[in-house]
Amino acid sequence: MSTPVETPGGGSIEFFDRQFRRQVAGADYARNPFEQAVLPFVRGDVLDVGCGLGNLALAAAESGCRVTALDASPLAIMDLARRARAQGLELEAHTAELRHLVPSRTYDAVVAIGLLMFFACDDARALLARLREAVKPGGVIALNVLVDGTTWLEPFGGQPYCLFARDALSGEVPGWKVLLSRHDNFPAPNAALKRFHTLVAQRPRPAVAVVAA
Repeated sequence: MSTPVETPGGGSIEFFDRQFRRQVAGADYARNPFEQAVLPFVRGDVLDVGCGLGNLALAAAESGCRVTALDASPLAIMDLARRARAQGLELEAHTAELRHLVPSRTYDAVVAIGLLMFFACDDARALLARLREAVKPGGVIALNVLVDGTTWLEPFGGQPYCLFARDALSGEVPGWKVLLSRHDNFPAPNAALKRFHTLVAQRPRPAVAVVAA
């Protein structure tokens, strides 16, 4: 991961609240490419950390998953809870401070799409380790981050951030089975560039001892 850099402007929560307001006003709830990519791997008891407007969380709940969705934006959580009620879905949506989040139990799937890069690198590594430990044996973790080469820095405002090395996520799940690993580049305003890595990995199950007859 690269060293966090300070940039001028407001914080990321304010940046995304402005985006969320526009999306809510326009009823724009389309899942982004990363949510689309990881959704087929999400099952069972799900923790969605940094859920935003909750488009992936709602889709998972619609498919029968038990979903807990967390975000730092009260606006996003309020709108997600409203939409879940309107659809009759049993989905827990809570506002939370995510940098120091410690999951209280384990899950079949832990999702963090577009979250970890918004913290200083030490905090991002520590949170990733805690999310990894919250995955049940045989369960999956689904991650998406911006990586080195990204020049689109507007969302970070004046706070520390972390651009991961291109394949750093893979090194954070040693011994896990990689189910999906893809890199995507997208243009951004003012001729900037967004570079992403999306990873889905499955935690190994404990070895079963064979008892001799």
